[in-house]
Amino acid sequence: MGLTAVPADHVATVVTTLEMRERPSLRPLPPSPLRLEGWRSPEPARYRTLFRRVGEPWLWYSRLTMDDAALLAIVGDERVEVFAAVDRAGVEVGLLEIDLRRSGETELSYFGLVPELAGQGHGRWLMARALGLAWRAGTERVWLHTCTLDHRHALGFYRAQGFAATGRTLETFPDPRLAGILPREAAPHVPLLAGT
Repeated sequence: MGLTAVPADHVATVVTTLEMRERPSLRPLPPSPLRLEGWRSPEPARYRTLFRRVGEPWLWYSRLTMDDAALLAIVGDERVEVFAAVDRAGVEVGLLEIDLRRSGETELSYFGLVPELAGQGHGRWLMARALGLAWRAGTERVWLHTCTLDHRHALGFYRAQGFAATGRTLETFPDPRLAGILPREAAPHVPLLAGT
């Protein structure tokens, strides 16, 4: 068994791919005061604000480094659907992005709620809504990724929702906190090794 050194200015994570090959049986929608609002070709600044709000604690940063044209090429594509989970006060507290660009497949490319909502059942509600949207005529596979930087219960949550793990990869990348993309205090569960 060997260990692989990771540079101090990088982060490493184990990424797990999970999939569903059959539409789950119908079940009641879990209760939640949240509602899902579709964003057709969202304005980049608004999208990045929600992306940051939901993903900063887990070091989501890729969409923050794209220029507007590159971001709009994805979220403005008619085969990519973006939704915000909105609370009773109208505050956007969750992100769901569904990618239908591969024939027969639906990727839940981004799925998350602000950390303050963890453990209250809202994730089950959002997943039920996501699966209802993902499984449509011609869909043979719904899939997603999670990683060891995500919430510690993320992998178990996806498996409990009916996803099966199919693969694992190791990803390393420059720490976005050191580049100033995310604040240094983001993701305190991931040690900041360089520049401290």
